[in-house]
Order: sequence, then C-alpha cells, then structure tokens
Amino acid sequence: MRVISGKARGLKLNTPKNEDVRPTTDRVKESLFNIINGYIIDGEILDLFAGTGSLGIECLSRGANTCVFVDVSKTSIDIVKSNIKKARVEDNAEILNIDYKSAIDKVKNKTYKFDIIFMDPPYYENMFMDALKKIDESDILKDDGIIVVEHDTKQEFPESIGKLIKDRSKKYGNTTLTFYCMED
Repeated sequence: MRVISGKARGLKLNTPKNEDVRPTTDRVKESLFNIINGYIIDGEILDLFAGTGSLGIECLSRGANTCVFVDVSKTSIDIVKSNIKKARVEDNAEILNIDYKSAIDKVKNKTYKFDIIFMDPPYYENMFMDALKKIDESDILKDDGIIVVEHDTKQEFPESIGKLIKDRSKKYGNTTLTFYCMED
C-alpha cells in the first residue's frame, strides 16, 4: 500500500501482519480521491477506524491542514504512528486510541468541524449506522463537508440519517463507497 499523490507520493506504508485490518485497495483509493479532491486542500479530516492511517495520510500528503486518526486497536494505532512518522506529517496529526463514540464526543467538546470524515469500520461488527447517527447528533461535520463510508457492497444505507443525506454510492467489486453530506 502506497501514498498515491502529494508530498509523500510513492511512500510505502506499513500494514499489519494479520488480517484484522482491511486496507483500502489502491484502485478504490484512487477513485475515492478523484471524487473528494476538492475537499482536501486546507481541510480538516477525521479518520475514524483508521486502521493503517492511509486515508488520512493521503489527505495530509495532498495538503490537508490536520487529520485526527482514531482507532480502538493498540496495534492499529502503533501502525498509524509509524506511518505518520514515515510520511513526516506528525505536526498535522492527532491520534486517539479510543473507541469511535468516545472520539466523536472528544472532538465535539473541542469544537472541531471536519471537511471529510472517513468511516471504514470492521464490516462484521456493523457499527455503520450507530457511527453515522452519532456524527449527525454531534454536529462535527462542516455544512459543506462530506462523510465517506467504505462498506461491503451487500450492505444498504438509508437515503437520510437525521440531517445527513446520501449523496451517492460507487461500487468497486465487493467494496462500495457511500457518501453523505448535510442537507441544504
């Protein structure tokens, strides 16, 4: 897995030895960044369920201001830390080794507002809806921000969740990216 573009372009990122983390494939990542490129420059990013940190690091490499990386797994956080150091983006990164609910509460209390929120939780734990509801209630997404949910293609998502509306979905084999934004 590599950083596709920006100042860390071509950098090979560390990945876990086991299969607990499911990194976003390069094909999906490239398509994703073609879609969200306009949100990145000077953006504030939240990478929930960060895994290896590749999505947040890609944003920082492309010119985002900051990224908050969240993962409950100590192993994942260690990989995120090593990748952030390797990419030389430590000054723009904040790392939270806590569960997503606590992380959303924490960033809400710091009055963060994000341009992009990445959600790629373990498919088998079905945390998607709860995390989306928590984000909606917390008001941490900027009015013109976007949420990117990476999930199994078999899984369906509602057209709206509170103030969040489904903007679109893109399928890539067994993986689908679903995008939510704030209603007008």
